Amino acid sequence: MDALSLLLNRRSLPKLMEPAPQGEALDNIFRAGLRAPDHAALTPWRFIVSQGEGLQKLADILVEAAKADGAEAAVIEKASKAPFRAPMVITVVAKVTEHDKVPVIEQHLSAGCAAQAMQMAAVAQGFSGFWRTGKWAYHPVVREALGVSGDDMIVGFLYIGTPGCREAKVADRELNDFVEYL
Repeated sequence: MDALSLLLNRRSLPKLMEPAPQGEALDNIFRAGLRAPDHAALTPWRFIVSQGEGLQKLADILVEAAKADGAEAAVIEKASKAPFRAPMVITVVAKVTEHDKVPVIEQHLSAGCAAQAMQMAAVAQGFSGFWRTGKWAYHPVVREALGVSGDDMIVGFLYIGTPGCREAKVADRELNDFVEYL
């Protein structure tokens, strides 16, 4: 798949199944993330992989967060199942370094670029993925459990696996609605 076709046809697939990428395919996904824009070579990323028993550990963290909020049983149940929507979840964390020329927001955006590159690398190798954040990414219980503190931020949970459904047709957007020239 050529790069432009990959970028112009990207879709998130909500149903992912085994297998998840392993070995060289997974390494390529991480290598793609490590090529994200990185002002001052701060490497402002950290990737936490959950698969197998790790998915249950992530689910337990989300359940703990829901319970800490006094959530209803339905919300707790949904949290317990969330990680199992794919055989692998990579939590992408912006790992911030104080720097006089690279503001925190730029480091957060860099981690977001890493997540996008990782998703595209998965698709280029025949896998698929979707990127979720949601309230759990910002929840203090989840942040603490995953070692995220200070200005560091979970920029997303990247669900990855083998496509388990067909891509939905997505309407093209009118460029003139989004593009301006000075």
